[in-house]
Amino acid sequence: MARRILVIGASASGIEAAAAARKKDRTAEIILITQEKTAGYSRCGLPFVIGGHIPTFRDLVVYPQAFFQMLKLDLRTQTKATVINPKDKTLTIQTKENSTQTLPYDVLVIATGAEPFMPPIKGKEKPGIHSLRNIEDGEKIDAAIKAGAKSALIMGAGLIGLELSAGLVERGLKVTVVEMLPQILPQFLDADMAKLVQQHLEEKGIKILLNNVVEEFLGETKISAVKVSGEVIEADLIISAFGVRASTKLAVEAGIALGETQAIKTNGRMETEIKDVYAVGDCAEAPSLITHRPTCAQLGTIAVREGKVAGINAGGDYSLFGGVLASAVTQLFDIQAANTGLTQTVAQRNRIEVITGTVSSKTRASYFPGAKPIKIKLIVEKESQRIIGAQIVGGEEVTQRINCLSFAIQQGMTIQELAKADTAYAPPLCETWEPMVLAAEMILMKLR
Repeated sequence: MARRILVIGASASGIEAAAAARKKDRTAEIILITQEKTAGYSRCGLPFVIGGHIPTFRDLVVYPQAFFQMLKLDLRTQTKATVINPKDKTLTIQTKENSTQTLPYDVLVIATGAEPFMPPIKGKEKPGIHSLRNIEDGEKIDAAIKAGAKSALIMGAGLIGLELSAGLVERGLKVTVVEMLPQILPQFLDADMAKLVQQHLEEKGIKILLNNVVEEFLGETKISAVKVSGEVIEADLIISAFGVRASTKLAVEAGIALGETQAIKTNGRMETEIKDVYAVGDCAEAPSLITHRPTCAQLGTIAVREGKVAGINAGGDYSLFGGVLASAVTQLFDIQAANTGLTQTVAQRNRIEVITGTVSSKTRASYFPGAKPIKIKLIVEKESQRIIGAQIVGGEEVTQRINCLSFAIQQGMTIQELAKADTAYAPPLCETWEPMVLAAEMILMKLR
């Protein structure tokens, strides 16, 4: 008899899990369940539709209906998973017709993702606060712009908040960003590198208020202003970008254990503490490759890797997830920013003694037209002298450099080895001395 594999969630990790399971088990019945109308689209592209770089939200669909048909995946949209019963190995669902069904399973994959987080701020129950987590959210923001919105207040200066800020400016809005911490991108960059990004955003017209707290949402029937550290700021669009939290309600109600990050606890196979139940993506935790402690980085690249591992195991084969470096990159107007491994701040928080090296250079020979600035920061663990983190901010050529440094960290490369790297050179493409090597040499001088 064919096995039944149920997957809750049809975003990056859920679809990857279902596809990987199908490749290992050609006969299994595989059912994907999602509350959304649209499955298999890129959430990461949402701010860039709003900014006008991508024509429509439908262009974000990566997996069309034909994909699910080809792999014989039973996709059920607008369907809500309501109860997991691990003892009986059943999942109760509510269909879009509001009927209730109970589905038995042999293997269950939880890919419920994450939900926007809203702090306990006075007036938050009033209508008028937008977030950007799915296509419907994006369509509402886009509709507000088309209806005549001229100003926006964005609460939170993380990646999504700033990508959305840039998109709104590109659509002609006046944008203010409020952040309670003393820097933008606090989970992504150290303060010295974040300052470069902030300066660029301010040059483009974004007003950034650091060390400011959102105290109250104001308005009678609808929010029209926000009280920020005693000052009232009015805006046509009020957008919450405080971040997201792992969506774990289903798992908790089923008795599935959470870990120290408050995401679902998993082992090396992405299996929870309950046999035949896996968890992947933004709702699951996995170990850091550097600290070996559980982390929940909530990046699409991590989600698909975890999904593939869980799917292979769900399909009857064997696979292990290697761990997380949380490499990420973004573009904001004309500047690119990237990170891999630990920031200096996070390393110190984990009581890791580090040495850093920072170098400013150009992306091409300085005399070649079009050369753009680039700054690279390396973080090295002092005792072992191994690279444990890197950050890059520059006008171009950032992604593949951060990928290179990610490879270096994964291979345990020391700073001495990086300083001896054999790198390429041509005036229209790069400087004679690769900036990563120069940053490594700076750290070697400090070590001496």
